[in-house]
Order: sequence, then C-alpha cells, then structure tokens
Amino acid sequence: MTSTSERTSRLADARDLALDALREITPADTIGEPAGHRVEDDGVVSLLFRTKLLGYPGWFWTVSLSDGDGEGEPSVLEAGLLPGDDALLAPEWIPWSQRLEEYKAQQAAAAAEREGDDDEGDDDADEDDELHDDGSAFLHAGDVDGVDIDELDDDAEGDEDEDEEDGDEGDDLDGGSGDADE
Repeated sequence: MTSTSERTSRLADARDLALDALREITPADTIGEPAGHRVEDDGVVSLLFRTKLLGYPGWFWTVSLSDGDGEGEPSVLEAGLLPGDDALLAPEWIPWSQRLEEYKAQQAAAAAEREGDDDEGDDDADEDDELHDDGSAFLHAGDVDGVDIDELDDDAEGDEDEDEEDGDEGDDLDGGSGDADE
C-alpha cells in the first residue's frame, strides 16, 4: 500500500490526464500554465491551471483526480473553472423579500424627511412665489418648460373671439379659392 504523500505525488504528476480532460470542455488556447495542486478529502487531488479566458482574472481551470483505493490508475472525477483568492466575483445574493423590505424602509425614511422639510418651509405666505437658491422660480403643475399654461389659456380665449369675427376664411378645407366652378 502506498503512503499518502506518494499517492498525492502520483496524482499531482498526472498533468497529461488533467489537460486531456480540460481539452474536452474548453479550447486548448484557454488553458494556461500549471498553478499547483490542492489535496482534498478522501485522497482526491485537484490540479490547477491558469485560465487565459478574458473576463476571468484570478480564476483557474481545476481538474479533480483520484486513484480509488490508492493502488489504481488516476481517473478524472470532475473538471471546471473555479475562482481563486484574487478572482472577481459577483456580490453575495440577497433574497428579493429582504431587498424589498430594505427598499420600503428607505422610501419611508425619505418620505419622513420630506415631511420634515415641508413643515419647516410653511412660513412662506405666498407659495406661488417660491424661488430656488439661485432666484429662479419653481415650476408648478400646469407649467411646461417654464411657460405658464394659464397665461396661454387667457390669450387663447381672446384668439377665439378674433376667429369668430373673421367669418368663413378659416373654413376652406380643400385649399381652393372657395369657388365651386373651378
């Protein structure tokens, strides 16, 4: 029976077997230089190879090998791409229910802050004359691009009266001179 260190050494030396397994799942040009090995539980040794894949800095192609009871030939248990210590990883997943509760709490805090700001600003007698710090007026409902629509409505009422005085001039839809014989 072989010792654990001999077994680990024999599995770590099975680089050709590990590279063959990797070539089955990824093109050979994505496999980099050997980067050591890890001894796992139950006599399993994982061989690491640097990856040349763009977007995966700090990741390693990993092939786990075993020789069964220590006397057989090494065989591949699994192969894949795993992150190293310096790998860029996605943030830890947070369940939607927890994110929703955090969102509701933030919205409630923002609403309470707005209420506090509104109570402090009630000293103004004329709300229509509210100004920003730079002296420009706030836009209110009915204002479009700084234009007071109510003022435009007052002007439009006067325009309707002028149209009624013009007679039939605006009613010509066919674009002609108004003579039916032409």
